[in-house]
Formats: sequence, structure tokens, C-alpha cells
Amino acid sequence: MNIVELLTQTQFLIGVLTAISAAAMVFTFGSSMIVKQDMRARVKRVAVERDRMRAEEMARLRGGGSADTRGTVRRGAETKTYMKKAVERFDLKRAFQDDTTLDKLAMAGYRGQGHLTTFLFQRLVVPLGVFAIAVFYLLFVVPGDRPVFLNLVYAIGAGLVGSYLPLLMLKNATQKRQASIRRSWPDCLDLLLLCVEAGMSMEHAIKRVSREIGQQSAELAEELTLTNAELSFLEERSRAYENLGRRTGLDNVKSVMTALIQADQYGTSVGQALRVMAEEGREARMMEAEKKAAALPPKLTVPLILFFLPVLFIVIMAPAIIKVMTNGMMG
Repeated sequence: MNIVELLTQTQFLIGVLTAISAAAMVFTFGSSMIVKQDMRARVKRVAVERDRMRAEEMARLRGGGSADTRGTVRRGAETKTYMKKAVERFDLKRAFQDDTTLDKLAMAGYRGQGHLTTFLFQRLVVPLGVFAIAVFYLLFVVPGDRPVFLNLVYAIGAGLVGSYLPLLMLKNATQKRQASIRRSWPDCLDLLLLCVEAGMSMEHAIKRVSREIGQQSAELAEELTLTNAELSFLEERSRAYENLGRRTGLDNVKSVMTALIQADQYGTSVGQALRVMAEEGREARMMEAEKKAAALPPKLTVPLILFFLPVLFIVIMAPAIIKVMTNGMMG
């Protein structure tokens, strides 16, 4: 039995379709469970953060806590003991940490001393691991006729390149998180405007919007929930708004937070400020859509030339070529 007969058999086609259907069902239910577990984990982390901020604020009010603003937006996380010992022994904080490291981690969704320790440990281990793998590959797998010192130079170069891998992974996570927040932010402003104009306070509006926007962007819902917790426990509301802008790292979010801070300071209408910012958000989203639409024709030029035009020429010219060849053979 050849392959063509096998592919055309009814039983074989039924079996293939059944297998595809079963795989689709497993993937559908599995993905829904993964999303639910992810949302449950995010809610748990937010609850832990809320309890931690409550304890810190109570300690600060009693005179035993610190008023550092950076401490209000960090989330605790457990770290492996060997990572912590390596960071302390080699003093990796002095070597790799700067003033923006914590904010960069927060933009990627990694808050807390545990994530900082893990990141610093990766900055040390990843280059060494890449160097060791390169040495083994160049000296034992493909030794060739190169001298040993040249292989070591290549391995050192690979290690230097590997030192940027943690930074690239952090940047990638930050971009994905910011893209999710940026995509849902205009809808979030519209919902906030509706809630505020309906008579809700800012805390209740943010709490309500965080529940509604979670299906669209879990990252934005998490940030709004943290902001709601900070508005409840921090003495200055402006600090909660500033923390949200710093955690997201997006200019449009920072501009809205600045408008809310000014509305609180000068006693202006929060609804009016949100209405203006919501209109600007919708206009910015429309401009972004127009920009993508305008960039579509140049992007389609190369596929059009490579794939559509040759087929079009073949379809148009094939009958004439066949007719000429037929007449030539008959003549």
C-alpha cells in the first residue's frame, strides 16, 4: 500500500481528524486552566503585597518603620540559599546593581529582594556557563586545527555575549508587559471615567476597574490592585500614583498619574482630568492604528513582487505560450 492510498482511506482520515479534535480539546482546556492558575497566582501575590504594605504602614505610623518610597512597591519573594550566599560573597550588588535596577525589574513584573538576588546571580552564572559550554564545544567537539589560545579567545567572546542574556531576557519581559498594559490602558481610562462620573471614589473606581480589566490584561489589573492598596495605606496619595507610573514605565500612564496628582493638589475635578486624558488616549490609539495602516502598503510590496506577480504572469501568459507551442508542433 502506497502513501497516496493510505492518505485517501476513509478510516485513516477519520483517525487523523479524531486525533486533531482530541488535541484541540486538550489544548483548550489546558490553556484555560493555565490562565486560571496564572490569575490565581497573581491574586495571591497581590494579597501578600497588600498585607506587607499594611504592616509597613502600621510600623511607620508607630515610629518603627521606614518612609522610603521604594519600599512601598516591592514584593517579597523567596530565594534559594546558594544564590543569596553567592551574591553576598562576591558582592554582586556593587558589581551589577545601579540606581535603576529595581525599577527595571519592577517594570518586568519582578518585585522584591528575591527577584533582585536571582537577577544578580544570573548576571554572574550565565556568562560563566556560556564560557564553559563554548570551551567544551571548541576543544572537544570541534577541535579542528586551531590553536588552543584561539579557542579560548572565542570562548571568552561567547562568555561576553552571554553576559547580556539576562539583560535581554529582562528587556523582553518588560516589553511584553508594557505592550499588554499599553493595549488596555485606553479602555481602562474609559472605565475609570465612567466609575468616577457615576459617583465612585478613586479607590473604589480603581478597584472596580481592576476586576473588569483583568480579562483583557492581567498585568494592568495587578498594577491597579497594587495602586488601590497603596491608596488605602499610604499617607500621601501622590506616592501611590507616582509608584504606578514608575512600575509601568509608560509615558501615557505617567501623564495620567501626573494629572491625577495635580487634581488632588489643586482641588480640580478628577472626572474632567480623566475625560481629557481618555480622549487623548483614544486619539493616540487611532493615530497608532492609522500609522500601522499607512505602513502596510510598503510592507506588502516585497511579498507582492515575489509571490503574486509571478503567478499572475504565469496565469496570463500560460494560455498564449501553450497555444504557440501547440501551433509550432502542428506546423
